[in-house]
Amino acid sequence: MGDELKSRRAVIAGVGAGGLTLALAACGGNSTDTGSTSATVAAAPGGSLGKASEIPVGGGKVFAGEKIVVTQPKAGEFKAFTAVCTHQGCTVATVADGTINCPCHGSKFNAADGSVAKGPATKPLAEKQIKVSGDEITLA
Repeated sequence: MGDELKSRRAVIAGVGAGGLTLALAACGGNSTDTGSTSATVAAAPGGSLGKASEIPVGGGKVFAGEKIVVTQPKAGEFKAFTAVCTHQGCTVATVADGTINCPCHGSKFNAADGSVAKGPATKPLAEKQIKVSGDEITLA
């Protein structure tokens, strides 16, 4: 009976460690795969972002699901950038007073061209191509 109990414990310990390894591997793989898949699907060309009338002149709007920020620096001039901060990958949250603002560490980017207005970020936001047709904004 003692040997059988030791054997059961060994099997349970082995399965437990193996199961934990499998669970950890699955967690790591799924979060990476899911992020890249949803980013690719959400940022597909021709995908609708919203209405041009929702973008204030001198301001902008963050489309967090698509990881895109659209600005209107001057009336009728629309710009789009990635909404992923170049400092540590947080999603920018607001557009105000001519800047796109990251809530994580205070980086600010120029709403007209995506350049860094205030660090800690050192690289600009990547520009994204959009098309404005009537009141509809779509990814180009």
